[in-house]
Amino acid sequence: MARYTGIIARYREWLPIADDARIVTLGEGDTPLIRLDRLTKTTGRDVTIYVKFEGLNPTGSFKDRGMCFAVTKAVEAGSQALICASTGNTSASAAAYAARAGLAAFVLIPEGKIALGKLSQAMIHGAVVVQIQGNFDAGMKLVKEIAATTPVTLVNSVNPYRLQGQKTAAFEVVDALGFAPNYHYLPVGNAGNITAHWFGYQDYARQGRCAMPKLVGFQAAGAAPFVSGKMVDDPETIATAIRIGHPQSWSLAQSAKEATGGWFGAIDDAEILVTQKLLAREEGIFCEPASAVSVAGALHDLRAGRIEDGATVVCTVTGHGLKDPDVAIRQGGPTELLTVTPTLSAVRAIILDRTG
Repeated sequence: MARYTGIIARYREWLPIADDARIVTLGEGDTPLIRLDRLTKTTGRDVTIYVKFEGLNPTGSFKDRGMCFAVTKAVEAGSQALICASTGNTSASAAAYAARAGLAAFVLIPEGKIALGKLSQAMIHGAVVVQIQGNFDAGMKLVKEIAATTPVTLVNSVNPYRLQGQKTAAFEVVDALGFAPNYHYLPVGNAGNITAHWFGYQDYARQGRCAMPKLVGFQAAGAAPFVSGKMVDDPETIATAIRIGHPQSWSLAQSAKEATGGWFGAIDDAEILVTQKLLAREEGIFCEPASAVSVAGALHDLRAGRIEDGATVVCTVTGHGLKDPDVAIRQGGPTELLTVTPTLSAVRAIILDRTG
């Protein structure tokens, strides 16, 4: 078997890239499609649910697919520096791929509003991290202005090459299943990923490789502009990766929803955290809070009867739980961390108590 070398090598024919381009890769993509068995049973419905676990990309999130291609194209264009605004995952990915390519990276993050797991990644990879006294949307406005007047390449999802790289996730789903799911649920923040999946499924559908699934985007209730139908100036949610009130891919995401017969929905923070814990404890999948939104949305819609029996559902889980370890530890609570004397009897007593 040939060594796997990333999304560009695997899907080059579907991407706008020169034959002699220098590919910047960390082996992104090829993430697992995991069937949920125990959680599906709790719905009492005859459906098949899979999780596309994008948290197993090199920097722990789906951003690596798009960043791989955006940075490859930046190198092709002769760029020497990258810039982005980020709630965390984009900064981690941009910093890693910039380091891989030998480019400088500048990232703007909201002060005090970024999970430490993500901040640590950007810093260790050598990015210049600038905290702004404002939210992601303010940072996004700034980096767009900077990129327009300064010789740096903007690598947020407004960069069209980001979406071209991210669309490969849809290819992988179809290649793994042999068909497209009936429904594909995704977390929605800046809305680039649901747009990218639409692009990918369209590419395969045009070639007769699959039908078009319904694309369903779920947001956190405190940051749900697509659900309310208007931008949100002060978004707030525990799901930091989708704490975005002014999504940059607004019109494209709306088109993806409408063209596929999908919809948008919202889940409150309490249900997001419940689902994050359920995925970890029932299925062994540890994702960050924002990632759990897609699964929470699918379970909600199943119980509401919005999805028919016999359907196949895929939920994209966008980032690994180690991105936000503080939330995970708080979820466990102090009763989950037990301290005893280092004796056989003490440890054995705990085991017997827990196992009956």
